[in-house]
Amino acid sequence: MIDKSWVDVVEKLKLSTSVLSLEGGGYLFADPSGAWIYLIESNVERVRNSDESFSVLGNYAGVSLESINMQHSIDVWGILGFKISMGGVEQGWVSLERDGVTISVMKPFSCPHLFFNPSLTYFNGGKNLPVIQKIREKGISISEEITAFNQEDIVDNIIIRDPGGYGFFIFND
Repeated sequence: MIDKSWVDVVEKLKLSTSVLSLEGGGYLFADPSGAWIYLIESNVERVRNSDESFSVLGNYAGVSLESINMQHSIDVWGILGFKISMGGVEQGWVSLERDGVTISVMKPFSCPHLFFNPSLTYFNGGKNLPVIQKIREKGISISEEITAFNQEDIVDNIIIRDPGGYGFFIFND
């Protein structure tokens, strides 16, 4: 994340987690899911998302995390300015938003598919079949084909993984 200064935020974070200072400015810490979060200090304005997708994967929706302590994750992301927009701890998932960026936090093993922590999520509004076809045509390796969310046993959701281990959920919503 980029902001002009993280000093006040870092002081709050240090009350619940370890925070490292980075050489050259900024900070690094891990949320309760284990995902590393870089807080970079810069005057550069954040790039705004476009309403039009240009990705082969479809419409970017945000980052998905599994957390063994959802409330602690919500608290940490709240310190960073994220607010709950959907779901709740009692439901086993929550979406948090800040400036058009979405972080989804789920309890472990709540998904009937592979979960690489963290993962990038793409929701394609029921238009996933052409997206999956493009992925196949480009020869992108599919880690899991998912049929659990429909009654026709059609592969309408997939998971891919990049060489660094990050997961990408390509889902209908």
